[in-house]
Amino acid sequence: MIVDYFLSEEQQMIVEVARQITDEKIIPQRVELDEKEEFPSEILKAVAQADLFGLYIPEEYGGFGGGCFDMVIALEQFSRGCVGVATSFAASALGAYPILIAGSDELKEKYLPQIASGEKLAAFGLTEANAGSDASGIQTTAVLDGDEWVLNGTKQWITNGGEAGIYTVIAITDRSKGPRGASMFVIEATDPGFSYGAKEKKLGIRTSSTRELIFKDCRIPANRLVGRLGTGFFTVMKTLDLSRPGIASLGLGLGQAALDESVIYAKQRIQFGKPIISFQAVQHMLADMAIQLESSRALVYATARYIDSKPKDMSKVSSMCKVAATDMAMKVSIDAVQVLAGYGYMRDYPVEKMMRDAKILQIYEGTNQIQRNVIGQALNKEYSRS
Repeated sequence: MIVDYFLSEEQQMIVEVARQITDEKIIPQRVELDEKEEFPSEILKAVAQADLFGLYIPEEYGGFGGGCFDMVIALEQFSRGCVGVATSFAASALGAYPILIAGSDELKEKYLPQIASGEKLAAFGLTEANAGSDASGIQTTAVLDGDEWVLNGTKQWITNGGEAGIYTVIAITDRSKGPRGASMFVIEATDPGFSYGAKEKKLGIRTSSTRELIFKDCRIPANRLVGRLGTGFFTVMKTLDLSRPGIASLGLGLGQAALDESVIYAKQRIQFGKPIISFQAVQHMLADMAIQLESSRALVYATARYIDSKPKDMSKVSSMCKVAATDMAMKVSIDAVQVLAGYGYMRDYPVEKMMRDAKILQIYEGTNQIQRNVIGQALNKEYSRS
């Protein structure tokens, strides 16, 4: 980092603690976790012991009382070590946000302390086989039966699936009302009628758990409704606005790691009697990587601080930082492989994993094409008013 972003003492502490966990726990284990596709349970326990799971959760529920920016600076450090580990941590916040945004006092008091302490992980159930970018295609239903909701359907590609103890899930409660006919619910891992599919085999972030959620006459108490009936899509949109800077920060950490590996290698690799960093072609690649990284960091940090000011509308800037930082991560990781050349393609070096991990950042929590739609639509509205 070349710019002083004037972190508070508390934020500097967050960075230092997250950096220490990354250097001592994540980096030494990332290759084994990736190859074995093993969930990083022990690392997440260390994160919980450091009280980082509650960064964004109010103090009254056992959290740190921080905001989006605090999450961003922690996630940036974790993803410098492994995006898969960082994703497992970030997905718990994604699952908690609907409760924070729209949950009743009862739901907040019951679930947020468990998430803040790291006692239980959370997960977010939105995507289905026919409902990815088109969330209106949701088929999962919830029907009120006395004092219980009965859910039927499936959710696909759910991060922390099978590992989380708490799930926030959107389901259709009245299909005749279109977007106003979807509602959000809290599901517990032990609820009857709730099960999981097999763990997915993925290109990257292999240490994170990605599974199908299956609901077959899954019965939950009526008070597990999050917010008012029919407000599920509103809660989803607010959730994603809050979470996308976190995905952007995963791109920052990965980009920083890729740049670090590239510069170190370029200073050590000798060709034609000189370190390859002395060649202008390599210098220009490294310079472009550094420029793209620092530009993205400035936008992500500014966006996170803006979101913490609680603006009325944050969708455009949230999408902008997600696109910029994750496109950067993909480009910089590809360039890192190129700088290391043959070695970069080998699994003995970490940049091939970085390149595999980077791709998902452009896809999950809304593809970058969808983000550009959001940005374009927002611009259209803004200029229509002017």
